[in-house]
Amino acid sequence: MSYQNILVEEENQIATVTINRPKKLNALNKATIQELHEAFSDLNDDSEIKVIILTGSGEKAFVAGADISEFANFSESEGGQLAAKGQKLLFDFIENMSTPVIAAVNGFALGGGLELAMACHFRVASSNARMGLPEVSLGVIPGYGGTQRLPQLVGKGRAMEMIMTAGMIDAEKATQYGLVNHVVELEDLLSYCEKIAGRISNNSLVAIKHAIKAVNAGFKHDSNGYAVEINSFGACFGTDDFIEGTTAFLNKRKAEFPGE
Repeated sequence: MSYQNILVEEENQIATVTINRPKKLNALNKATIQELHEAFSDLNDDSEIKVIILTGSGEKAFVAGADISEFANFSESEGGQLAAKGQKLLFDFIENMSTPVIAAVNGFALGGGLELAMACHFRVASSNARMGLPEVSLGVIPGYGGTQRLPQLVGKGRAMEMIMTAGMIDAEKATQYGLVNHVVELEDLLSYCEKIAGRISNNSLVAIKHAIKAVNAGFKHDSNGYAVEINSFGACFGTDDFIEGTTAFLNKRKAEFPGE
């Protein structure tokens, strides 16, 4: 499929999705959100793709924020609809995908950009990365899940401070906060993420799918995470991957998971 605002590359069962609006510092507009949804939906349905890496083009920004010009004149109802549609179409969609998504945060991840990175299953940042939610400096709040995911990742107090000051933190502090898992030099960012993706792809993607579901359930007010874990654990016993994994272990050989 041909896209205007993103690039999709596939190699060794790993897909790299690059937001490609460098002149706009990869800012998210409605068209880009729609293209990202379509790309992630297709990749999630592709049994050949085991891990997805999401990044931004250039060396300055992962995503510098939302495209403010698109909604500066919106009414209250239009603003609410913008947040609801974006969350459903992209941010919640990525969080609940069965295919693991790693955010490779290269440079600025601000506003909707940080919200997009937080929707991914975990994050790796370049040493020049800067992250923040500056929305209150524009008279609005984060609307793509930022007020929910940031406290989950860094704690309520730190999230409150970051949101209320509208300030940025650097990659080192983001690591201390637990916002990102690793920090590497910019030139090593994608290769580092690819190594992690390779380690993930050696394991049962069926089990990983259930693990994602169970972990996410623990952060949802209307779900019992322990119950979801129990059901998901049991479901794994009915898969070919479980048979292959246990058989390989008992026979002291490397498992070759069929993904079923």
